[in-house]
Amino acid sequence: MASPTSQYELTQKIGPYLDRHLVFPLLEFIQLKKTFPENEVLQAKIELLQKTNMVDFAMDIYKNLNNTEEVPKDMTDRRTEVVKKLKSSQEGALPLVQFLSNANLVKQLRQDKAYNLQFLAEHKIGYEQIEALFEFAKFQFDCGNYSAAQEFLYHYRTLSTSNEKGFSALWGKFAADILMQDWETALEDMARLKDVIDAKNIFTPLNQLQQRVWLLHWSLFVFFNHENGRNAIIDLFFQDKYMNAIQTNAHHLLRYLAVAVVINKRRRNMLKDLIRVIQQESYTYSDPITEFLECLFVRYDFEGAQVKLRECEAVLKEDFFLNTVWEEFVENARLFIFETYCRIHQCIDIKMLAEKLNMDQEAAELWIVKLIRSAKLQAKIDSKAGTVIMGVQHAGIYENIIEKTRTLSFRTYELSSVMMRHSTFAEPARV
Repeated sequence: MASPTSQYELTQKIGPYLDRHLVFPLLEFIQLKKTFPENEVLQAKIELLQKTNMVDFAMDIYKNLNNTEEVPKDMTDRRTEVVKKLKSSQEGALPLVQFLSNANLVKQLRQDKAYNLQFLAEHKIGYEQIEALFEFAKFQFDCGNYSAAQEFLYHYRTLSTSNEKGFSALWGKFAADILMQDWETALEDMARLKDVIDAKNIFTPLNQLQQRVWLLHWSLFVFFNHENGRNAIIDLFFQDKYMNAIQTNAHHLLRYLAVAVVINKRRRNMLKDLIRVIQQESYTYSDPITEFLECLFVRYDFEGAQVKLRECEAVLKEDFFLNTVWEEFVENARLFIFETYCRIHQCIDIKMLAEKLNMDQEAAELWIVKLIRSAKLQAKIDSKAGTVIMGVQHAGIYENIIEKTRTLSFRTYELSSVMMRHSTFAEPARV
């Protein structure tokens, strides 16, 4: 039986924009959370794996699903075919693989691709072997050997003179980075993909839009695992071209942008822009997260926000990308409720406020005390009357300057990163 929050499950919307290998972790999570019946998830896994070279894995799932030790003949035939192709692919790439396994030879490679081709030719390695390495890397990736694929695709990009295949290899390496959970490298490759996609006169406008939508979806893996991901997702998603891609083909990504803004206290300045976009797209997409923000900041409906916050907690726990941040979201959402309520009222009943925060009265009073101390609010608590009395909040010159210049450090970091990437556009050979 499906879980109550299954209607907000986004795998079916996100999946079409991911490589099938990237979909598998999402299915694993769904199975763990029992979002959908297990038999349905296992069947989806088999269908996903049938178009890869992970035949043994597909056989194991089939046996588990059907409670049998026998597998269909087409699976055994497929396994024989994969083993045969593996040997053929390996033979074609073997000369270059052996070359790359020699650290002394690799050290002699340079940034100059023409020199590298000449140097490889001296070792009887030519265009055919380089292209064979690309096919072998793809085969390894399809077999689930992401570490080997990551390494071979890196070397292929340093040696290949084909821009089209180099771009394809970069996508493959980005996927391998993600599946290896190499988040630092993944962030770097994501930036390289963005540079290529945003370059003029390479893609048609439609193809460029499609590429951006794919990048936005793949980037979710990086943004919610990399230490700077919460800033990076806001920087990328709010760029005009990428926001246009979201509003055209990927409205559901607003959930992830909304969560990133809510849990990132240093980027509160983006809240107004976020609310504006959520309002614009509310007729095409909404979920408890976007509805919570609308209730609180558009309609000032505190009762509605309270209901939606409870729904948010359930939805976030069931989301592959957001299940680790639900506590932060709830904490910051309560802070939003408190701050918004305080801007409207001067004397606040703690019991009533506790109800709006989904907390008991004692816990709410302790939470408010900590908040007043940490945020240095002009407020005091009257425990006998059970009220919070708010003073007038005046932002000082220092706070105003900080607010106005808050995004400068992020924009400077982004600009310096772009300059660094362009200065090292031709990647040095790995040693």
